[in-house]
Amino acid sequence: MFMHISLDGFTARADGAMNWIKVSDELFEYANDRIQAADTALYGRKTFEMMDAYWPTAAEGPNPSKHDVEHSTWYKKALKYVVSENAPGQNTDKIKFISGDVKGQISALKEQGSGEIIMFGSPGLARYLMGDGLVDEYWLFVNPIILGAGVPLFANMEIKLTLKKSITLANGVIGLHYVKE
Repeated sequence: MFMHISLDGFTARADGAMNWIKVSDELFEYANDRIQAADTALYGRKTFEMMDAYWPTAAEGPNPSKHDVEHSTWYKKALKYVVSENAPGQNTDKIKFISGDVKGQISALKEQGSGEIIMFGSPGLARYLMGDGLVDEYWLFVNPIILGAGVPLFANMEIKLTLKKSITLANGVIGLHYVKE
């Protein structure tokens, strides 16, 4: 799971705004190494809609950044699973929709062992999967801000983790890589 969070554990403001997240080339380089190791992505419906509106053509815009080119290339190759209880969509060769028995379907995906599954954002889906013990690794990007309220990542749960790596970026963001005990 890749997730930006505030120092007090929120993934977005109460209105859903994420304009407080600090990004940088350094952060993109750090995250890109991990992303390139995965061939499958998992999204909640809202996050998928945001990602799919940008990444398929991000490298084609005027003066795309290195990150835009790399992530757009990866995004187009990756198999994408979208969890949507309310609005399942049409499956394609690169996009599959999951609804109904989400826990069973995600568990089956993990058991296939065909490669790493990486989840971006999607805090509601993350909480659901964490509650069912289906998240094995946490890549958290702690931004130097206290929001005081918003969309929490961790709510009413206890998960024991082991720190594997940490990095402090020049913009004040701390990258934390944890694995579930």
